[in-house]
Amino acid sequence: MGSHDQNAAPAARQTPWMTEDLEMFQETVRRFIERELAPNEARWAEQGYIDRDMWRRAGQIGLLCASIPEEYGGGGGTFAHEAVITQEMSRAVCTSLGNNVHSGIVAHYLLNYGMEEQKKKWLPQMASGELVAAIAMSEPGAGSDLKAIRTRAVREKTENGDCYRINGAKTFITNGYHAELICVVAKTDPEAGSRGVSLVMVETRDLPGFRRGRILEKIGQKGQDTAELFFDDVLVPCSNLLGTQEGQGFYQLMQQLPQERMIIALGAVATMQRAIELTTEYVRQRQVFGQPLADLQNTRFTLAECKTVATIAATFVDDCMLRLMDGKLDAATAAMAKWWCTQQNCQVIDECLQLHGGYGYMLEYPIARMYANARVSKIFGGSNEIMKELVARTL
Repeated sequence: MGSHDQNAAPAARQTPWMTEDLEMFQETVRRFIERELAPNEARWAEQGYIDRDMWRRAGQIGLLCASIPEEYGGGGGTFAHEAVITQEMSRAVCTSLGNNVHSGIVAHYLLNYGMEEQKKKWLPQMASGELVAAIAMSEPGAGSDLKAIRTRAVREKTENGDCYRINGAKTFITNGYHAELICVVAKTDPEAGSRGVSLVMVETRDLPGFRRGRILEKIGQKGQDTAELFFDDVLVPCSNLLGTQEGQGFYQLMQQLPQERMIIALGAVATMQRAIELTTEYVRQRQVFGQPLADLQNTRFTLAECKTVATIAATFVDDCMLRLMDGKLDAATAAMAKWWCTQQNCQVIDECLQLHGGYGYMLEYPIARMYANARVSKIFGGSNEIMKELVARTL
């Protein structure tokens, strides 16, 4: 028999897509979060939105559009840079800066489908934080079912040239309070079903007919401005269409959604890992019946289960990351990662909160905020029920 110590801690997992360059970037991101974001989270949660100037500060240190080529003002990195930012912000329980939508989603719609003129006009301003971007998909009567959207963009000739007249209402829009550039999902041909959907970029500054509704009060992620948006006879140039022709919107959304779902899965994994770390520290200090809570078998078994789930999730997501960066991540696998990781994250956080006892229910403890923040991840980016449907269609 060998002399292997069965009680030895497992070797730390090596993230297969991390590089030295990414580790240096990770340090920069971590310092910015510790200095600029974390100390302000409670205040932003109180006011319901982040300070506008924080977007400019994030731009100055290269946090925005990190995976956009340098020729468009971005950081010249890969999706791995977005993954690092997502995971660091999740670990720090900082949800107010809606960078995932701004950099991980809208910037990539522009990069992949925008005309050269559009890219040169908007991406550098997004990278600097001069423009805050949002994507307006969800409507009061259409969430995960994108074909059901009712917002219309009708082409017409005006004295200022060919324009789209946009009418409709959007809700649950992240960055909605600050957004100066919105990628609006609209019907350009209501009779054509999914082939009648287009993406139109809307610049909101001093735009007649555009108005923001209230900032929505949420269970969690309270500092992230989530708003209603209204478009009443809003006119935008037809040159703001994303893509070479109308009707490409549904295809564009389907192409980009796997990346969005990976961002959600990455955040879920990082949150799970952080929840376990915080809870392990807590149960070692907390005394129950004259002994540390960590000495009770129920505590140890619960944390062992949580650690196992988090390790499986991280291993799966790392594999998905490698596929994504190789251009080979399919929609069904991304859907699996999104639904399973968010489901497990909510479960793990719940178990960890239980081990905190009454203190776990107090918002001054990070585990309580994680519990509230995590719940929406089973809904946004396409509900988990829709994710399972996408997987089921491939069987």
